[in-house]
Amino acid sequence: MSWIDTLQARWKVKGAFQVILILAVFACTGLTVLFIKRPVFSYLFNNNPMPLWASIAYYILILPIYNVFLLVYGFLFGQLRFFWDFEKRFFNRIFRSKKNH
Repeated sequence: MSWIDTLQARWKVKGAFQVILILAVFACTGLTVLFIKRPVFSYLFNNNPMPLWASIAYYILILPIYNVFLLVYGFLFGQLRFFWDFEKRFFNRIFRSKKNH
């Protein structure tokens, strides 16, 4: 069983092409988040060193920003249903109460 078949079974998707599209969405989302950091902070801090509070704020805010980009790219690549369900599972795991364990 190839790694594409493994991902196809794990994600319960229809074919190898859909696996490739999903991987492309993850790649585009990661690259977008990576590439927007430098120009945004350069604009905000006028090419001065980034203060510690800005780094902390970046790491706190990157989670919702990443998830928004994930849905946008999921829509653009025609995989919105997969990523909408992915987001629901992700946030359900984060915000699930301990007594439901």
